[in-house]
Formats: sequence, C-alpha cells, structure tokens
Amino acid sequence: MKLQNWRFHITGIVQGVGFRPTVYLLAREHHLGGWVNNTAQGVEIEIHGAEKDCAAFTHSLKNNPPALAKVDSFEVFPAPLRVYTEFTIRDSENRAEDFLPVSPDMAICPDCQRELFNPADRRYRYPFINCTHCGPRFSILRDIPYDRPNTSMAGFPLCPDCAAEYHDPGNRRFHAQPVACPVCGPQVWYEENELRLYEGAQALQAARSALREGKILAVKGLGGFHLACDAHNALAVQTLRERKHRTGKPFALMAFSPEIVRRYARLSPEELRLLSSPQAPIVLAETTHAGKKLAKITAPDQTRLGFMLAYTPLHLLLLEPEAGFPEALVMTSGNLSEEPLAYRDDEARQRLSSLADAFLMHNRPIYMRVDDSVVTVLREQPYLIRRARGYAPGQLRIPKTALPILGTGTQLKNTFCLARDRYAFVSHFIGDLENQETLDSFEQAVAHYEKLFRIHPRALACDMHPDYLATRYARARSQRESLPLIAVQHHHAHLAACLAENAWESSAPAIGLIFDGTGYGTDGSIWGGEVLVGGYQGFERRFHLLPVPLPGGDLAVRKPARTALSWLAAADIPAEEHQLPPFQALSKQERDAVTAQLQSRINAPETSSMGRLFDAVASILGLCHEISYEAQAAIALESAADPDEKGAYAILLRDNILDPRDMLRELTADLRRGVSVPRVAARFHNSIIQLSVQVCRSIREESGLRHVAISGGVWQNMRLMRAILPALEAENFIPLYHRALPTNDACVSLGQVMVALQALPEN
Repeated sequence: MKLQNWRFHITGIVQGVGFRPTVYLLAREHHLGGWVNNTAQGVEIEIHGAEKDCAAFTHSLKNNPPALAKVDSFEVFPAPLRVYTEFTIRDSENRAEDFLPVSPDMAICPDCQRELFNPADRRYRYPFINCTHCGPRFSILRDIPYDRPNTSMAGFPLCPDCAAEYHDPGNRRFHAQPVACPVCGPQVWYEENELRLYEGAQALQAARSALREGKILAVKGLGGFHLACDAHNALAVQTLRERKHRTGKPFALMAFSPEIVRRYARLSPEELRLLSSPQAPIVLAETTHAGKKLAKITAPDQTRLGFMLAYTPLHLLLLEPEAGFPEALVMTSGNLSEEPLAYRDDEARQRLSSLADAFLMHNRPIYMRVDDSVVTVLREQPYLIRRARGYAPGQLRIPKTALPILGTGTQLKNTFCLARDRYAFVSHFIGDLENQETLDSFEQAVAHYEKLFRIHPRALACDMHPDYLATRYARARSQRESLPLIAVQHHHAHLAACLAENAWESSAPAIGLIFDGTGYGTDGSIWGGEVLVGGYQGFERRFHLLPVPLPGGDLAVRKPARTALSWLAAADIPAEEHQLPPFQALSKQERDAVTAQLQSRINAPETSSMGRLFDAVASILGLCHEISYEAQAAIALESAADPDEKGAYAILLRDNILDPRDMLRELTADLRRGVSVPRVAARFHNSIIQLSVQVCRSIREESGLRHVAISGGVWQNMRLMRAILPALEAENFIPLYHRALPTNDACVSLGQVMVALQALPEN
C-alpha cells in the first residue's frame, strides 16, 4: 500500500462554521493522519494515508462541506512524505497581513432549538444555546482568526462539561467558539429605571408580562437592541410610533413559528424557506385577511407585512406560545428614528430610556452592531432590500484583482466597501448618514472592517456629491493619509455594481436602466431617471427623464404634492381647474409659494428623478401628499395598482429625453372620466415597463448591445421587477440584476470601488 501526503488550502467562509471538526471527523473516518488549522487566510490541511483514502477524503470534503461554509477556492497539491500516526487540530495561526472572510451571525439551528425545550437537557431554556451550526459570529468577533479569545465570549471560561464538549470530536459543539451553558455562560436580567429586578427565568416572565400589559420593551439581541411590543395592541404600537418619531413607516414583526406567520401572511415555498433559513431575515409577504387587520396597526396602507421568526434562543423563550400572550410582536430597531442601532448596555439605557418602559438585558458583549436584514422574493430567489444580519459581511468575488481600496458609499442607505485581491467586503447596512451619531457608527465600522479583514486602503472612492458626509470623510482621509481619491458619479456606480455582481469581466459596455430618487450628476443637477451605456471605465448618458423643477428642493421630496404640481405645470395641466388631489392637498399659501418657485426657479433645482415622478403620480392619484419615510409615496402607488390591468400610457422619446407629459395628460383624463385609481396606478407602472423596453430596443438598433443592467431604488418596486425581466427576455435582451446586494443605494459602494479600480493607474 503506497502512502502519500496531500496538502489543502481552502478559502472562503470557512471559520466559525464547523469546518475543522468536519475535516477531523472525515480524516478519522478515512483512517488518515495529519492536521488541520485555521490561518488568517483560510483553512490549511495535511493528510497522510493510502492514496484511495486520501482521494475519498478529498471527494467527501469538496462535495459535502459544512452547511454554513462558502468555499471560494479548494486547492490540493502533493506534500513531502511525512508520517502522522493521528489526526489533530492545531492551534490557529495569525499572520499580520493575511485576511479571510468571516461568517455572518446565524439563526438558532433545529438541534439547538430541540435542546432548548427539552427538560432533560442541561441547557433546557438557556437563552444562549448555540453550536457550530448556529449562533453569533460577526457581531461578537473582535479579531481574526475566529477563536474564542478573539470574541466577546473570552470573558466566559468554559466549565468542565462545556470544555469536554468543545474538545470532543464527536460532539456538535466541537470547537464551537461561543459554546456556553447556564453554569459558565452569559445570563439575562430584567430592569426598570436602571434597577435590576429579576434574573434568569424570572426575567423572561417579567418581560412577557410587560408585553402582555401593553408595555414597550427594549430587548438586547444578537447585533443590538430591539424595541418590542404587542403587535395586536393598537395603543401600544401607536405609543411606540410617537416615542420613536416614526409616524407611518411599517414595523417589522416577529413570531415564534412559520405556522403563526401563515395566519397573517401568504407564504410561497421560497418565502417560507427564506423565513426559516439560517439567515432568518425579515421577509415581506402578502397579507391574509387576518393580516390586513394586523397591517392596519403595524403597516398602514401596505399590502405586505414584514415578518421574521424568533432567531435566537432568547427570542424563542420571549415569544413562546401561551394563552393570552400575543402571537406576533413588533420587533423594530432599538433607536430613535434616523439614529444608529443601540448595542452597548450603557448607551442603550441612555438612548432608549425615553422609548422603552423596561429592558431585557444580558451580559454577552456585542462588538459590532448589526441590524436585521429585509428581503423579498424574485424568481424564487432572495431579493434584498436591506442586507445586514445573516448576510453581512459575506464577501463577493469581483471580476478584477484589486489593490486595497475603500469605497465610502452614499448618503442614504449607506454601506461602505473594502476590496483586496479578488474579494470585496460590502458592509452591513449603516443607515442614512444625516447626523453625527450615524457618521460615528460609519467610522467605527470602517475601522473594525479594516482591522478584521487586514485591508489598509491605498486608495479611496466616493460619491461626486460634495456635501455627502461619506464624501467629506473620504476627502478628509485622502488628505490626511495622502491617498488618491476617485469621485464616482452616483448612477455610474449603480451600473458598475450591477455588472460586478453579475461577474461582468468584459470591457464592452452594457445598457443601464438606472432609476432612483437622487444622484448628483456630472452637470451638477439632480439625476435619477437615467439610461446609461457603459461599463467600469466610463458611461454615456444615452437617455434621461425630462428634467422638471423641484419646488422647495428637499421640501418637495417630503411633500410629493409639490412635485406633482411641478409635473402638472410642465404638462400644461391646470390643477386648479380640475381640482386635482395635489391642488386640494396644499394650502393656498403653499400653492402660491410653489407657483412662485416654478416661475422664478429660485430654490427649485431641476431633477430628472424617476423616483420623484412616482411621487408625483402618487399625489395626483390622491394616494400620498406628504411622506414620513423614504419611498412612502411610491410604495402606496405600488400597493394600489390593479394586478390584472394590462393597459399603459405612452411615454415619448424625444432625442435623448424620456418625456412623460403626454402620459400625464392621458392619466389625468382617465381620472376625470372616472377610471379607478387602481387601474390608473397599474397603467402607470405598465408605462414604465414599456418605456424601458423601448429605450433598450433603440440602443440595440444603434449598437447591438443586449445586456441590460437594472439598478436603483425604483427597482425595489416588485411590480416593476416582476414585469421588466420577462419583458426584456421576450425581446431577446439579457437582463442583469442584483442578487447579493440591494438594488438601492446600498450597492453604490461596490460600484465606486469597481470604477475607481479602472481609473487607478497602479491597478
């Protein structure tokens, strides 16, 4: 029997997911000696044994890695013959300049959930049960490699029983870094007015009693605090809205099981799979009859509810079904509107004491705040709205080798992107960079990612808008550290991000349907309805929406009735004569101010924004005249649209202009004729689809291009997305769209990096 030594180098998300235990058990199964260890580059393995056993081991590991692993490269090569009489797990190596991807936090697995409710188990009803298949990862990680001393569990020495499990290769907790039990692990308590009143099981019962009584509870979870209340209690929900300064925006909901969610939301097989997945995101799903009643309280004017399952043992114990206890809880981010998520105990007491009546706390520190992810389903795959817990900081393979670089993202829905070699790490959702608190959170997260992934930027990329806080940060850091800075046009970054996600390596251009609310244009105006032709290296603005004044600037964004009057004036439609809804929605004083701004063009910047056109139509239809959260008007318009309506209005192409004025004339004429609002709303949506296909045909006729990148916040509208893909395919186009990142501004940082890499001479 010929003995051999084989070496393996495996990269990707391969730490914190049970990779070393899997390797150990496979080696023992195939009678191999050798070793496995974590390095800051991945997992290194050496095996010693018969050739057939080495081959069988390799086949098993390559084809059946741990469920949570994401293997990017799997290299095998011969090694010098060396005899190993046993297989061991070596201590992790930590080389200063190495880096590797990190596993996101994962929901409790079925095995741990069974133990949680098994009276015979020693972890029965323990709120921090976990194993190699589930539990905290990124949120507790201080540094790599992923070992217990580098996590917030370092302060909890293992008891003899947990230590025995940790070192037992046959145990599910073999080398599970956050492993703990009631004897040696974190504990919970309940407090009011900074007084600790109850601990352990009594704390959970006190928290449940508070929720049953209609109180608002601050709950310390996996990546930060939630604010929770009874979702069926209209008074409690309204009180939370008032305290949080969140008047109309839908609240996320949490339930104990999929069976409970199904009472309120219609779940497709894919929605059910997502809901129950290890990522456990908030899933947007259509309401049932019972769900409509719940939506009136928690998600006004919505046809969908955002549900997530209890994804930690603490949440499961908090939501355990019991007679008289609410089936669904509001579970929203623990912050005042527009502020970052609270995640440290003292900070939470300070910031949330005016919002919550009581706190359910624990003493496992959180190193990195991470909000809940939000997804919907497109073509039986997740379509991300907010990418955070469960998905971030998962890496993306990019189609170009990168020097170390940082893209700082944009103002709204900010993320940043660090890239090196063939990896890009797009951060979790940071939020809107509109105050110092969120900017501080952004800077802390950038520093943490740079440390964690050992990426020291040698170049920076940012948005062209000079006043964005992320741009100011990039400019100041560029000057301080003498780093080159590349300013990237907003919609070009959208196009580049979509191409990168779709592994676009070609230097050939693609068509870009880039529709959103706001982006600083190369001419200094506000863009947003853009049809681009280009790639990473540059773009042509081939078509754009007819620019109209935005009377009052940001005020018109908050008041769609103002934008509606601007569009009606552009189309020569007398709003006063027809007593259209936006005319009636504004006072005479405000109407006069709008008229003066439109005439003088003072404080009325021009915009080609498609998002603002959606706002205007929502107001013209009487659906929304003033918003309390971003995209509220567009969501109302989407929700109102008749799903069976096939009609459409004409949007004209005039030179390089998308001109919707005739459409608005037809639309308002329909309203005067008594055509229902749902039918008119649907016809408007259908018009945007027809227009999109028309411009793509026009570009193909002149250039032969067939690939169409679809990006921008307008494409969060699922009626549009579910229509545009088959419409393009029917015309033999190849649509490219976002799968790993949201289509909104959260993808922009990746696009900035891709454009900047093309522009940097040293890359």
